Amino acid sequence: MATDFELLDAWRTGDRGAGNTLFERYFDPVCRFFSNKVHHNIDDLIQRTFLGCVEGRDRFQKQASFRTYLFAVAHNVLYKHFRGRSRSPLDFGVTSVHDLRPSATALLARRGEEQALLQALRQIPLEHQVTLELYFWEKLGAREMAEIQGVPEGTIRTRLRRAK
Repeated sequence: MATDFELLDAWRTGDRGAGNTLFERYFDPVCRFFSNKVHHNIDDLIQRTFLGCVEGRDRFQKQASFRTYLFAVAHNVLYKHFRGRSRSPLDFGVTSVHDLRPSATALLARRGEEQALLQALRQIPLEHQVTLELYFWEKLGAREMAEIQGVPEGTIRTRLRRAK
């Protein structure tokens, strides 16, 4: 099985199949990333994320994993989405998904425990929600999360402690 970097290199040279393989490999985690934060337009956000990867693939220097790069793009797409819907500046350190919803959000989780967890996650600041999900669900380390969120690693460690 080809590594992400091998697929990325093949994709850069025009191999569409390699790009499709990367898409298929990471579609579910990216879908989950958005599904836990937005109710509508998830497909559009996923599409924008992968489009951002296509547009920036030649600038990606492989200093981090492709997965880290992909989630950094998804993180930026998510924040841009929320900023585009708000009439006032947003501070994602204090604003939660619940705060951004005009009405009660539909829970996407199937079981009662998952619903409770998802509801709780939506009540905390978005920065903390993203950090917890990347840590627990995507199994990323502090360094990778720092790169994704564009903050120092120490900030991620602090966010993780506070969010827990």
